[in-house]
Amino acid sequence: MRIAALLVALFTIVVSIVGIISPDSVTTFRRLYFATSGGLYAACAVRVAMGLVLILAGSSSRWPRTLRVLGAVVCLQGIAATFFGLERARAILEWEAMHTVLLRAGAVVALATSGFVAFAVTKRPSEEPRKVAH
Repeated sequence: MRIAALLVALFTIVVSIVGIISPDSVTTFRRLYFATSGGLYAACAVRVAMGLVLILAGSSSRWPRTLRVLGAVVCLQGIAATFFGLERARAILEWEAMHTVLLRAGAVVALATSGFVAFAVTKRPSEEPRKVAH
């Protein structure tokens, strides 16, 4: 599960960096999956799956509780979007598109969080003393 969590973190890092550099390109991509209700539900399913990966990877991480909470938040984001519906999601997207500073700030938060996730799921260096070559 650690490898899956690392893939989630890597994906989020890439999207975050693109969001910091060019928030308009991320907004354009988001408009594509908000074009249909199927796209919205697919994006929500991906978000819930990413959250479940973080929850399951929590048990073997450096900070299990924190990782599980982050996973729950990601799952709730995906579930909440389905309840808001397509029209509300589009309205939120258009509001965000007018405030690129907020988009960049969100991307910075996502970058920091995904960096934490990547660090949390990597193994610690061996705690046994190293052998010194003579």
